[in-house]
Amino acid sequence: MQASDETERGARVIGSTNPKLYERLKLLAETMRKHPTPSEAKLWDKISKKKLGIKFRRQHMIDQFIVDFYSIEAQLVIEVDGEVHKKQQERDAERSIILKSLGLTVLRFTNEQIKNNLDEVISTIQTHLPKST
Repeated sequence: MQASDETERGARVIGSTNPKLYERLKLLAETMRKHPTPSEAKLWDKISKKKLGIKFRRQHMIDQFIVDFYSIEAQLVIEVDGEVHKKQQERDAERSIILKSLGLTVLRFTNEQIKNNLDEVISTIQTHLPKST
């Protein structure tokens, strides 16, 4: 990959979302931030305020999507999959492919993983974070 390709991808991701969708997604993201699922709230408590050494955003717009959590520094997307995701696995897979095509790493965790194995979830996230120098 050439540096110009990386810059274009980074600009697309950092620039967030398609301008045509921005207003609609912005309102939806704001609502989702105000009303997180219990699993999202539990995970956010562990990764917010640079608790893992880097900043995460929640309900962040990227391209045509709102992702649950995103770190610009790590180019890392974290998705929390609840019951509805059992019915839309193909759609989630397509979404992950698009996000990965933007140069992002996508981690998906179920509500059950966050509820029952939060330490393991955090450990997995940490393996995808940049190493401190």
